[in-house]
Amino acid sequence: MGVGRFVYTPILPLMHTQAGLSAGAGANLATANYAGYLVGALAGILAPVLVRSRAVLRACLLLLTGTLAAMPLTHSTAGWSLLRLAAGVASALVFVIAAGSLLDHLRGHPPQLSGWAFGGVGGGIALSGVLVLVVRPVADWRTAWWAAAVVTALLAAASWNLRPERTPVAAVGGIGASPRTHRWFGALFVSYTLEGVGYIIAGTFLVAAVGQGSPGWVGSGAWVLVGLAAVPSAALWARLGRRWSRPGLLLTALVVQAAGIALPALVGGTAAALGSAVLFGVTFIGVSTLALAVGAHLRFPRSVALLTAGYSVGQILGPLIVAPLLDHGYQRALLPAALVVLTAAAAAGVLRIGFPHYMVASGHTDLDQRRESTKDARPTGTSP
Repeated sequence: MGVGRFVYTPILPLMHTQAGLSAGAGANLATANYAGYLVGALAGILAPVLVRSRAVLRACLLLLTGTLAAMPLTHSTAGWSLLRLAAGVASALVFVIAAGSLLDHLRGHPPQLSGWAFGGVGGGIALSGVLVLVVRPVADWRTAWWAAAVVTALLAAASWNLRPERTPVAAVGGIGASPRTHRWFGALFVSYTLEGVGYIIAGTFLVAAVGQGSPGWVGSGAWVLVGLAAVPSAALWARLGRRWSRPGLLLTALVVQAAGIALPALVGGTAAALGSAVLFGVTFIGVSTLALAVGAHLRFPRSVALLTAGYSVGQILGPLIVAPLLDHGYQRALLPAALVVLTAAAAAGVLRIGFPHYMVASGHTDLDQRRESTKDARPTGTSP
């Protein structure tokens, strides 16, 4: 899923220069993919039987591979949009099924163990960057898509026999959400939705922005670093969450991410680009896992579904918001993205000030609460 969903980012500059794709059309293709991801995530929420079906998993693996292989077969922007829309739907369902299987079979294990498995998304991002680095000097954008399809097919074969979750995840019991809890969940919802807007702008245009002011290899190399930094990030933030306040960690992660997004636009140069990649990669999956865990702690009804919907809508809006700026260069999109993420951090700061930590002590041990958070915070359609 990491390759199928994110390989578009390093291929985008090649399509821009070799296939005549305009900056605005590139943003529209990204939006189509994110709209498909929202559809797939909502399908997993509204029809839970889908996420417990091996047949659905296999169909989505084949669909994802097929959409990558079909991208070079047309020069129509409408055709590309339909393919990226389908890839988004398949990506979301693959992720939801894999996440459900993971949490089902690792229930009772330390949370950082599942965090390492979620790092597979980062591994896919890194692999997509390596593919483009290898292909770029010797072939064109078509070969890049076909290479991605071959790698995705190999990974699909390796995951063909993955067992989906056996039973629905039990709902968290206990006291319902209070009016005051609604207020704190509202702050979390605003923060996470804004993160969806800001993160996806960087996630879509970072390589193109870096490539405008650096040698050709730096953009794809930065994307490799994003993936490598993302591999351990979920496990790292999960471990930190055992020692420090999750809202405080969420605030910290968002501030670090905003700095990383703004760095190439403010400083420029190879060092800034690579540093930006590390800061962005180490935070974007961590923000998702922290936000979902906080929602579970608040025991707000359907918290995962609501947070997922807000985040997905943010991803759709992000490229559309900055599309008017792209005619003057992709770097112009990074500063607005950083400002949006800083606004998300401000909302997280409000949450941090009044966060009801006492809820852990009200009939639950800290260990019990973490286990409940792990069960309830299924990453249905999160940052990947």
